[in-house]
Amino acid sequence: MFAYGTDRLEVDKVMAITNGSLKATLSNYAISKINDCRAKVEKMANGAKAVYGINTGFGPLCDVKISPEETSLLQKNLLITHAVGVGNPIAKELSKIMMICKVHALSRGFSGIRLEVIDRIIYFIENDLLPVVPEQGSVGASGDLAPLSHLFLPLIGEGEFWVEDTIMPAKEVLKQHNLQPIQLLAKEGLALINGTQFILAHTIIGLNKMRYLLDLADVAGAMSLEGYQGSESPFKELLHSIRPFKGSMEVAKRMRMLFKDSKNIKSHENCERVQDPYSMRCIPQVHGASRNAYYHLNELADIEMNSVTDNPIVLSEKEAISGGNFHGQPLAMALDYASIAASELGNISDRRCYLLIEGKYGLPRLLTASGGLNSGFMIPQYTTAALVSENKSLCFPPSADSIPTSLGQEDHVSMGSISGRKFNQILGNIEKILAIELMYATQAMEFRRPNTFSDIIEKNFRIIRSKVAKLEEDRMLKDDINTLIMMVKNQAFIVK
Repeated sequence: MFAYGTDRLEVDKVMAITNGSLKATLSNYAISKINDCRAKVEKMANGAKAVYGINTGFGPLCDVKISPEETSLLQKNLLITHAVGVGNPIAKELSKIMMICKVHALSRGFSGIRLEVIDRIIYFIENDLLPVVPEQGSVGASGDLAPLSHLFLPLIGEGEFWVEDTIMPAKEVLKQHNLQPIQLLAKEGLALINGTQFILAHTIIGLNKMRYLLDLADVAGAMSLEGYQGSESPFKELLHSIRPFKGSMEVAKRMRMLFKDSKNIKSHENCERVQDPYSMRCIPQVHGASRNAYYHLNELADIEMNSVTDNPIVLSEKEAISGGNFHGQPLAMALDYASIAASELGNISDRRCYLLIEGKYGLPRLLTASGGLNSGFMIPQYTTAALVSENKSLCFPPSADSIPTSLGQEDHVSMGSISGRKFNQILGNIEKILAIELMYATQAMEFRRPNTFSDIIEKNFRIIRSKVAKLEEDRMLKDDINTLIMMVKNQAFIVK
């Protein structure tokens, strides 16, 4: 059981709540904090002092006082006017993660939202009532205003829900569940749409994917090196202990595990080759640098998951600070760094694919024994090259840009929403590149039989061969590639 607002969120816990394997609820302590903060907001809303977002307009209209009678209409108008997102809907899973993260932040007791509203969002989560949220429109400061507005329109009976793979008006779905639209009161609309949950959800889903791809890249690299009959000496512990970056040390250790008891790698340890190309022997340094970026992003995401990022923040009965906790820069810059790191996994993977088809060290050119009539594995490397180039173009850092909005009131924004989306686009391409490398590596290993490999590599070899046959003569490889891509997406390979 996970307690919103009390326990600490982590990537694995978010994913477990999302898939239903971990139950999440409000603790009595969180309920007390929520109710206490709400009482403070109601006192401010009826007071004479102007408090931003509670009894004033928003953004450049912060100097306009709003009467208590107009407060509810103001909150409704806030959601409606900010729901201006465009483009394709985000994945349903992302919508659910956004709601989970928002509930946790609101339950900390600094946002002034009623328990009734939080309970309704929890009902949406538990019953898979997932709002339709367009992917474009957030600049990542004042929070993810547009996507969060779309996310919470169904609370007031507006917007749309996913019903399986169909989009339905929220009013109809609420009726089916015997739910009435909620009338938002002072500050509640602002609490809902201020925050970084769109950026954060993309970060969480990306981290969950990148963790597996980092491990799989090591496996693919080890299988390629086995097919290439390269040297295991660049992975010795002492070598990496004298340049002890965390990522490099871990990858080197993993490579030693992946080569344990390999008869193939031992069979050529006395060959005349003195060194392998960088994409083989520098796997710990390159993959390790990508791991370091992952560690950094994960550390920052852990902080963000357990933070309050709306505005204003209610600190006491007399103090509601209009600060900048909604600004997405802390995650935006790290997402751009992680995007480069993810892209490099594909860059070096493509280079290993190229080495395997060169026709060196006992491997036939293009990994086919009957070249000429057969093109073998010539063309899939074109695909990896195209994907690598696409990833490089996606590595431009959106966080380096800022365009003023809200009549200059929001004069510096993070563009972190774009950083998060691009990060996941790059990871999607990495899945495809690694799938092709696994296909190449497995074919290369065929030419090293009867030599045997480590237990984990042999298991992955058999997993691949259970779905994709050895290439004897040319055939359409599209189906093989797509099969392997789906296996990567479904995390079908043994990586530890």
